[in-house]
Amino acid sequence: MSCFDLVSVPRRSLLLPPCLDTGLWVMRASSSSVLRRQQSLISSLGIGGYGRGRRRVEVKQVRSMSGSAANVYAANVLRAITPSLDPSKYKGQAGKIAVVGGCREYTGAPYFAAISALKIGADLSHVFCTKDASPVIKSYSPELIVHPILEESYSVRDEDKGHVSSKMLTEVGKWMERFDCLVVGPGLGRDPFLLDCISEILKLARQSNIPIVVDGDGLFLVTNCLDLVRGYPLAILTPNINEYKRLVQQVLNCEVSDEDAHQQLQMLARQIGGVTIMRKGKSDLISDGEIVKSVSLYGSPRRCGGQGDILSGSVAVFTSWARRCSLSVENNSAISQTSPTVLGCVAGSVLLRKAAGVAFESKRRSTLTTDIIEVLGRSLEELCPAC
Repeated sequence: MSCFDLVSVPRRSLLLPPCLDTGLWVMRASSSSVLRRQQSLISSLGIGGYGRGRRRVEVKQVRSMSGSAANVYAANVLRAITPSLDPSKYKGQAGKIAVVGGCREYTGAPYFAAISALKIGADLSHVFCTKDASPVIKSYSPELIVHPILEESYSVRDEDKGHVSSKMLTEVGKWMERFDCLVVGPGLGRDPFLLDCISEILKLARQSNIPIVVDGDGLFLVTNCLDLVRGYPLAILTPNINEYKRLVQQVLNCEVSDEDAHQQLQMLARQIGGVTIMRKGKSDLISDGEIVKSVSLYGSPRRCGGQGDILSGSVAVFTSWARRCSLSVENNSAISQTSPTVLGCVAGSVLLRKAAGVAFESKRRSTLTTDIIEVLGRSLEELCPAC
């Protein structure tokens, strides 16, 4: 089947945007930018292969995966909410993201989340971490704005904890209204005093109506104190398999069911008051308690640590874009009627899976998180050309 044959299929059968519902559209494209965007759709659907050097059997697998309505929807979501580059825009309009995490043991995770946000297209990325973690994270990249304001128990006397906690919250509060999304948890650790302070930061973010992506040790905190996110529709939880098991046991008092995975996830999100939950796995399942979306497009068999941190930074950027998005989705009711937190999760999942696949093509078993980060921009460009 050629690309010309593909587009003659009715739009409802492929869930293509209205602008692509026409025959022989490739021949009618009037500009290179339009042509590139149209060609990227064909590429994402698996027509013509999946990157250079891909094995034939892998190409066939991507084609069959991308044939499902769910995966076509997921790719369309990414395109719909990703803003085009416009020289009239000023710094900050493409997103200002903050990561709260990083202690003396864990400095990589907050860096991965924060730098991924920049690589995708956010304008500014902040990291709020402990004083011990700050110089290490700063040494990774001068692009990040690092705030060494968090404290752990070992560095604070018991009689000073109240004052230190109040000072910490005041400092974060000075910046809070500037952020479009907050990522809480990467590399946070489980120090009791630090977790108590993070609880207050979560409450402050809710008061400011800022989306919150909770990952890593932030999920440990939230699972043991669900009221921190309960009933907050702008909260996003991104548990891996073990974190999801603990969450299900805590909330539903049962074991994880793979047979009824969609229904169980939907019930879990409802029980926590309509938060959005992304259950990471072979297929990423996403629900806000009302709907359930699945993303299985692309992916990599390599499971190096740190991919979850890339995902949390990606979801933060796409969620902030989805909240600002209006004109690009007004003609697609399936997208416009979906919450921005679900849209952000869908787009973040698609991009990470795409980038992981691209990195694996060249690195194979030696693929690392840094390899995936390096191809985030290229992967997004292939899915949705910037101009």
